[in-house]
Amino acid sequence: MTQPVGLYLQDAHSIEEAIGFAQAAEAKGFESVWQADSRLVRECCVPMAAFAAKTSSVKIGSGVIDCWTRNPARIASTFSTLDDLAPGRIILGIGAWWDPLASKVGVDRKRPLRVMREVVESVRALLRCDGPVTYQGDYVQLDGVELDYVHQERAAKDVPIYIGATGMKMMELTGKIGDGVVLNYMVEPAYNLRAMEALEKGAHSVGKDLEDIDRPQLIVCSVDEDRQAALDAARLLLTQYLGQQPHIMAASGVSEELLNKIHEVLSWPATSEQIKAASKLVPDEVVQRCTASGTPEEAKAKVKEYIDAGCTSPILYPLGPDVQLMIDSFSDWKP
Repeated sequence: MTQPVGLYLQDAHSIEEAIGFAQAAEAKGFESVWQADSRLVRECCVPMAAFAAKTSSVKIGSGVIDCWTRNPARIASTFSTLDDLAPGRIILGIGAWWDPLASKVGVDRKRPLRVMREVVESVRALLRCDGPVTYQGDYVQLDGVELDYVHQERAAKDVPIYIGATGMKMMELTGKIGDGVVLNYMVEPAYNLRAMEALEKGAHSVGKDLEDIDRPQLIVCSVDEDRQAALDAARLLLTQYLGQQPHIMAASGVSEELLNKIHEVLSWPATSEQIKAASKLVPDEVVQRCTASGTPEEAKAKVKEYIDAGCTSPILYPLGPDVQLMIDSFSDWKP
């Protein structure tokens, strides 16, 4: 049986290049294409619209927007519009963001579990399009709000909501209220085992099973016949995220000693020079532990470890010098 595979695009490539990669992935049988809402450098919905307009069958997901900076009504209207462009192919991926980026733009990430629940519940209610929505929460307040279509049928939008969870409390909440989870990258496969337990606990609490929750996973995938070139390409991004994003630091399994050394060199924001300097601290062993990097066969073997630990569909972020080689390597893949 062919393994479902997705493609993840961030800001390492131009949008024009990314459209070409999305089309190539679709041609090679990939199931989905996801666009990161990358820090403050690339908002996801614009490239998602481009991918949707230039493809015909792949699902298009946000990987992931945050639950703080967009009003739930605007989230619903935005993803309803994307669904108009690619009916039945849009996935709303949403996460709780991270500090210090959030705090530096004035967002106080208090009670993220409560906020996530309220945003997901209110957006889902709006996308059902079955009448005005009133929601009086601690964070979300809606008073008789609906997607007020005039020139099209008011019908429910088929836009599943996947939560980008990393911590186990958010994972458990995802099991309760999410259609799926977007498992994070730059973690060891062993991390997935704890995530599955938390997802299952949440699912069981509301009468669902783990198998009711789709579980795609972001995976950095740097592929090259030159193994060292592949590792070096992944090392820079791994270093950047280990230095900037606390939730990934905590989940990565990387030693506190190494994390502290990286953090002495870079935080957010960081220059390319700082990232390159800090990357010299990160050994090949850590790159291989937290990413799927190396020759095509090495990358496929590593991705299979994530699948064996509970991932249902790897979402591969191509960082090697030859993106088409990575796409070709996972085309019609039967692990």
